[in-house]
Amino acid sequence: MFWMVALLAQDGLQYVYRVYAPDDALPADLFWTAFHCHDDGPHPRASDRFDAAVIWRASTSAADLTAHQY
Repeated sequence: MFWMVALLAQDGLQYVYRVYAPDDALPADLFWTAFHCHDDGPHPRASDRFDAAVIWRASTSAADLTAHQY
């Protein structure tokens, strides 16, 4: 099972991370996992505001996958 976590960055862009976690994972744990992954990368610092993050559970079925452009 994996989750998608979208974080806003200081450059005005939104970065989306795939976080592998169980169905009952807490939103705060998902957020901090993505946030720390962003900190390790070369991109501008992500916002640490939890309420600005968008978190959703991703489908595991290929038939349910969709593409989104932000």
